Amino acid sequence: MPIGIRALTSAALAIGMAEFVIVGILPQIAQDMQLSLATAGLTVSIYALAVAVAAPLLTALTGRIGRKRLILGLMALFIVANTLSALAPGFATLLLGRILSGAVQGVFYSVATVVAAGLVPKARAGQAIATMFTGITLALISGVPLGTFVANAFGWRATFLAVTGIGGLSMLALALLLPREIEKPAALPFAEQMAVVLKPRLALLFAITLVGYGGSFVAFTYLSPILARFTGLSPNGIGTLLFFYGIAVAIGNLLCARAADRSGAMPVLLAIYAVMALALFLLIPAAGNLWTVTPLVMIWGIVAFGSVSILQLYAVNQAGLIAPRAVNATSSMNISAFNLGIALGAGGGGWVVDHLGLGLTGPVAGVVVLAGLGLAALSGLLDRRHCAALRAGNGGSCPEPG
Repeated sequence: MPIGIRALTSAALAIGMAEFVIVGILPQIAQDMQLSLATAGLTVSIYALAVAVAAPLLTALTGRIGRKRLILGLMALFIVANTLSALAPGFATLLLGRILSGAVQGVFYSVATVVAAGLVPKARAGQAIATMFTGITLALISGVPLGTFVANAFGWRATFLAVTGIGGLSMLALALLLPREIEKPAALPFAEQMAVVLKPRLALLFAITLVGYGGSFVAFTYLSPILARFTGLSPNGIGTLLFFYGIAVAIGNLLCARAADRSGAMPVLLAIYAVMALALFLLIPAAGNLWTVTPLVMIWGIVAFGSVSILQLYAVNQAGLIAPRAVNATSSMNISAFNLGIALGAGGGGWVVDHLGLGLTGPVAGVVVLAGLGLAALSGLLDRRHCAALRAGNGGSCPEPG
């Protein structure tokens, strides 16, 4: 892979840490700022909501800016945002830092997806995107547990300072290693970019992303409190289990990507959502014993983020067929769907905690993921019909098999 993709991966690591590290330190923030868990959970949902809004809007508005210049500017804002979070005198300032950091992520992932694909031959675009997204995997393996350990030793503010430092190193790598000239997509009218949500096949894709991926965050947002209350783990014990969860995510990304190469994206996506729903239904019953919850959390990790690169590549491929002038807009809108799902999942999880109890987060999350599975099955059916029509019309060529 070109060295520029490695630089993008390092930035994805820093941004992924900023997004997910909050899961391990949520109890410390709640205690330090004298908040309920549900209120502290706003740091997850408000971040994701910022990503959801920023991804399509700011990607469209920054379309005329050079790609390298834009990416470096985003990393500079990322450093400011996480410094603000670390030094926040109150909860409102912390939320502001999270909003700014989320806005960075919204634009970065949508732009970096297209940049990574453009740095390699078209046949290797999927590998390039998956490589860039391994930064998120590394964030889960190292960032979340290490962030938890740092917070336990030095306070949660130190965790944000560590994220800021990694962001600074990533910015330096991008400045040195990204090509100076990166092809920029043709500028489209803002309305044409936003219109991708009105195309039924793309709208269905966004719904699959939002519901299937976001549903798990009803429970994932509150995984630390679940492990503390039902399993009886100490903060360091939670950090250790999150470390193994991150390893499982890395394994899952590799396995899911290879399976998708062999069997196609949709069959793998259906399997991912089915296993994830089952794991969520079993989460609370298994949480009472460390020997049952550990393998279950590992299984959850294997499938949890395997859908990310698959869905993102699927979005780019679908846009190439349905809206070829708006591939960048489709990529950014799918990033928006990921994070709107996280925001709704985290917010819904807070409602479940407040009104139904922490123990029902797993079953509710399982029901939502099952809904995502149903939408994915419908999309696969439409793909097969589309391919059948193409084969009938041109002698067997099908650019997007189901």
